[in-house]
Amino acid sequence: MRVVIAEDSVLLREGVQRLLADEGIETAAAVENGDELLDAVIEHKPDLCVVDVRMPPTFTDEGLRAAIECRRRFPGLPVLVLSQYVEERYAVELLAGGASGVGYLLKERVADVKEFVDAVRRVADGGTSIDHEVITQLMVRSKKSPVDKLTPREREVLGLMAQGLSNTAIAGTLVVSDGAVEKHVGNIFAKLGLEPSNSEHRRVRAVLAYLDS
Repeated sequence: MRVVIAEDSVLLREGVQRLLADEGIETAAAVENGDELLDAVIEHKPDLCVVDVRMPPTFTDEGLRAAIECRRRFPGLPVLVLSQYVEERYAVELLAGGASGVGYLLKERVADVKEFVDAVRRVADGGTSIDHEVITQLMVRSKKSPVDKLTPREREVLGLMAQGLSNTAIAGTLVVSDGAVEKHVGNIFAKLGLEPSNSEHRRVRAVLAYLDS
Protein backbone atom coordinates (compact mmCIF):
# COMPACT_ATOMS: atom_id res chain seq x y z
CA MET A 1 0.00 0.00 0.00
CA ARG A 2 1.19 3.52 -0.86
CA VAL A 3 -0.15 6.60 0.92
CA VAL A 4 0.12 10.37 0.72
CA ILE A 5 0.14 12.25 4.04
CA ALA A 6 -1.00 15.87 4.26
CA GLU A 7 -0.28 17.40 7.68
CA ASP A 8 1.27 20.77 8.54
CA SER A 9 2.73 19.59 11.87
CA VAL A 10 6.18 18.22 11.15
CA LEU A 11 6.16 16.02 14.26
CA LEU A 12 2.81 14.42 13.50
CA ARG A 13 3.59 14.09 9.79
CA GLU A 14 6.86 12.29 10.45
CA GLY A 15 5.32 10.28 13.27
CA VAL A 16 2.52 8.96 11.06
CA GLN A 17 5.00 8.21 8.30
CA ARG A 18 7.22 6.22 10.69
CA LEU A 19 4.26 4.40 12.20
CA LEU A 20 3.01 3.33 8.77
CA ALA A 21 6.50 2.27 7.71
CA ASP A 22 6.66 -0.04 10.72
CA GLU A 23 3.50 -1.71 9.37
CA GLY A 24 4.96 -2.12 5.89
CA ILE A 25 2.99 0.78 4.42
CA GLU A 26 4.94 3.07 2.07
CA THR A 27 4.55 6.86 2.15
CA ALA A 28 4.75 8.09 -1.44
CA ALA A 29 4.73 11.75 -0.35
CA ALA A 30 4.35 13.78 2.86
CA VAL A 31 3.14 17.36 2.31
CA GLU A 32 2.01 20.29 4.43
CA ASN A 33 -0.83 22.01 2.53
CA GLY A 34 -3.79 21.36 0.27
CA ASP A 35 -2.17 22.41 -2.99
CA GLU A 36 0.74 20.05 -2.38
CA LEU A 37 -1.71 17.27 -1.55
CA LEU A 38 -3.45 17.58 -4.90
CA ASP A 39 -0.13 17.68 -6.75
CA ALA A 40 1.09 14.59 -4.86
CA VAL A 41 -2.09 12.66 -5.64
CA ILE A 42 -1.82 13.50 -9.32
CA GLU A 43 1.83 12.46 -9.38
CA HIS A 44 1.76 9.32 -7.23
CA LYS A 45 -1.84 8.06 -7.51
CA PRO A 46 -1.75 6.60 -3.97
CA ASP A 47 -3.95 3.89 -2.48
CA LEU A 48 -4.94 6.21 0.37
CA CYS A 49 -4.60 9.83 1.53
CA VAL A 50 -4.23 10.69 5.24
CA VAL A 51 -5.30 14.33 5.53
CA ASP A 52 -5.48 16.94 8.29
CA VAL A 53 -8.65 19.07 8.15
CA ARG A 54 -6.95 22.36 9.05
CA MET A 55 -3.85 23.39 7.15
CA PRO A 56 -2.18 26.59 5.88
CA PRO A 57 -2.84 29.30 5.03
CA THR A 58 -6.05 29.93 7.04
CA PHE A 59 -6.11 26.74 9.15
CA THR A 60 -9.87 26.30 8.66
CA ASP A 61 -10.87 23.63 6.16
CA GLU A 62 -8.11 23.58 3.53
CA GLY A 63 -7.32 19.93 4.07
CA LEU A 64 -10.93 18.88 3.76
CA ARG A 65 -11.41 20.96 0.61
CA ALA A 66 -8.32 19.44 -0.93
CA ALA A 67 -9.49 15.93 -0.01
CA ILE A 68 -12.89 16.53 -1.60
CA GLU A 69 -11.22 17.88 -4.74
CA CYS A 70 -8.96 14.83 -4.88
CA ARG A 71 -11.98 12.54 -4.70
CA ARG A 72 -13.73 14.60 -7.37
CA ARG A 73 -10.79 14.17 -9.73
CA PHE A 74 -10.13 10.58 -8.73
CA PRO A 75 -13.53 9.04 -7.84
CA GLY A 76 -13.28 6.44 -5.14
CA LEU A 77 -9.87 7.61 -3.88
CA PRO A 78 -9.75 6.47 -0.23
CA VAL A 79 -9.30 9.36 2.22
CA LEU A 80 -8.75 9.19 5.98
CA VAL A 81 -9.22 12.61 7.59
CA LEU A 82 -7.56 13.49 10.90
CA SER A 83 -8.88 16.31 13.06
CA GLN A 84 -7.89 17.82 16.39
CA TYR A 85 -11.52 18.28 17.41
CA VAL A 86 -14.91 16.84 16.51
CA GLU A 87 -16.10 18.95 13.58
CA GLU A 88 -19.40 17.40 12.59
CA ARG A 89 -20.01 19.48 9.46
CA TYR A 90 -16.74 18.33 7.94
CA ALA A 91 -17.51 14.67 8.61
CA VAL A 92 -20.92 14.89 6.96
CA GLU A 93 -19.59 16.96 4.04
CA LEU A 94 -16.84 14.47 3.29
CA LEU A 95 -19.26 11.56 3.40
CA ALA A 96 -21.83 13.38 1.25
CA GLY A 97 -19.81 12.49 -1.84
CA GLY A 98 -20.11 8.77 -1.05
CA ALA A 99 -19.13 6.93 2.11
CA SER A 100 -17.07 4.24 0.40
CA GLY A 101 -13.39 4.56 1.27
CA VAL A 102 -13.62 7.43 3.74
CA GLY A 103 -12.65 7.84 7.38
CA TYR A 104 -12.75 10.58 10.02
CA LEU A 105 -10.63 10.15 13.15
CA LEU A 106 -9.51 12.39 15.96
CA LYS A 107 -5.73 12.84 15.96
CA GLU A 108 -5.47 11.34 19.43
CA ARG A 109 -6.41 7.98 17.89
CA VAL A 110 -3.01 7.87 16.17
CA ALA A 111 -1.54 7.04 19.58
CA ASP A 112 -3.45 3.76 19.50
CA VAL A 113 -1.36 2.13 16.79
CA LYS A 114 -3.61 -0.87 16.25
CA GLU A 115 -6.78 1.23 16.02
CA PHE A 116 -5.15 3.69 13.63
CA VAL A 117 -3.61 1.05 11.37
CA ASP A 118 -6.89 -0.87 11.30
CA ALA A 119 -8.64 2.32 10.17
CA VAL A 120 -6.00 2.94 7.50
CA ARG A 121 -6.39 -0.54 6.07
CA ARG A 122 -10.18 -0.52 6.30
CA VAL A 123 -10.52 2.79 4.47
CA ALA A 124 -7.92 1.81 1.86
CA ASP A 125 -9.99 -1.31 1.20
CA GLY A 126 -13.06 0.83 0.51
CA GLY A 127 -14.59 0.68 3.97
CA THR A 128 -15.62 3.39 6.43
CA SER A 129 -14.08 4.40 9.75
CA ILE A 130 -15.80 7.16 11.71
CA ASP A 131 -14.51 8.12 15.15
CA HIS A 132 -16.94 7.12 17.88
CA GLU A 133 -16.71 10.63 19.39
CA VAL A 134 -17.99 12.09 16.11
CA ILE A 135 -20.82 9.59 16.11
CA THR A 136 -21.68 10.39 19.73
CA GLN A 137 -21.92 14.13 19.03
CA LEU A 138 -23.97 13.56 15.91
CA MET A 139 -26.38 11.50 17.99
CA VAL A 140 -26.64 14.25 20.61
CA ARG A 141 -27.62 16.85 18.04
CA SER A 142 -29.87 14.47 16.12
CA LYS A 143 -33.29 15.95 15.30
CA LYS A 144 -36.37 14.43 13.70
CA SER A 145 -35.30 12.00 10.99
CA PRO A 146 -35.93 8.41 9.87
CA VAL A 147 -33.21 7.38 12.32
CA ASP A 148 -35.54 8.38 15.16
CA LYS A 149 -37.64 5.33 14.31
CA LEU A 150 -34.85 3.03 15.41
CA THR A 151 -34.77 1.35 18.80
CA PRO A 152 -31.81 2.11 21.09
CA ARG A 153 -30.21 -1.24 20.16
CA GLU A 154 -30.71 -0.58 16.44
CA ARG A 155 -29.12 2.85 16.82
CA GLU A 156 -26.21 1.19 18.62
CA VAL A 157 -25.80 -1.29 15.77
CA LEU A 158 -25.97 1.49 13.19
CA GLY A 159 -23.38 3.47 15.12
CA LEU A 160 -21.01 0.51 14.98
CA MET A 161 -21.75 0.14 11.26
CA ALA A 162 -20.72 3.78 10.85
CA GLN A 163 -17.40 2.94 12.50
CA GLY A 164 -16.85 0.38 9.75
CA LEU A 165 -17.50 -2.79 11.75
CA SER A 166 -18.76 -5.93 10.01
CA ASN A 167 -21.78 -7.83 11.33
CA THR A 168 -19.48 -10.36 12.97
CA ALA A 169 -17.43 -7.62 14.63
CA ILE A 170 -20.63 -5.92 15.83
CA ALA A 171 -21.83 -9.21 17.28
CA GLY A 172 -18.55 -9.56 19.16
CA THR A 173 -18.72 -6.00 20.47
CA LEU A 174 -22.31 -6.33 21.69
CA VAL A 175 -21.85 -9.96 22.80
CA VAL A 176 -24.81 -11.21 20.75
CA SER A 177 -25.16 -13.74 17.94
CA ASP A 178 -24.49 -12.98 14.27
CA GLY A 179 -28.14 -13.79 13.62
CA ALA A 180 -29.29 -11.15 16.10
CA VAL A 181 -27.13 -8.54 14.38
CA GLU A 182 -28.44 -9.56 10.96
CA LYS A 183 -31.99 -9.12 12.26
CA HIS A 184 -31.17 -5.65 13.63
CA VAL A 185 -29.53 -4.64 10.35
CA GLY A 186 -32.58 -5.84 8.42
CA ASN A 187 -34.84 -3.78 10.71
CA ILE A 188 -32.60 -0.74 10.21
CA PHE A 189 -32.83 -1.00 6.42
CA ALA A 190 -36.61 -1.40 6.60
CA LYS A 191 -37.17 1.54 8.95
CA LEU A 192 -34.90 3.81 6.88
CA GLY A 193 -36.76 2.82 3.72
CA LEU A 194 -33.65 1.36 2.10
CA GLU A 195 -34.75 -1.12 -0.54
CA PRO A 196 -32.20 -3.36 -2.29
CA SER A 197 -30.35 -1.45 -5.02
CA ASN A 198 -27.84 -2.39 -7.70
CA SER A 199 -26.31 1.10 -7.76
CA GLU A 200 -25.85 1.85 -4.06
CA HIS A 201 -24.88 -0.28 -1.11
CA ARG A 202 -27.60 -0.12 1.54
CA ARG A 203 -25.04 -0.25 4.33
CA VAL A 204 -23.39 2.92 3.02
CA ARG A 205 -26.75 4.64 2.56
CA ALA A 206 -27.74 3.75 6.12
CA VAL A 207 -24.51 5.25 7.48
CA LEU A 208 -25.11 8.43 5.47
CA ALA A 209 -28.65 8.70 6.85
CA TYR A 210 -27.27 8.21 10.35
CA LEU A 211 -24.57 10.88 10.00
CA ASP A 212 -27.01 13.34 8.42
CA SER A 213 -29.69 12.78 11.07
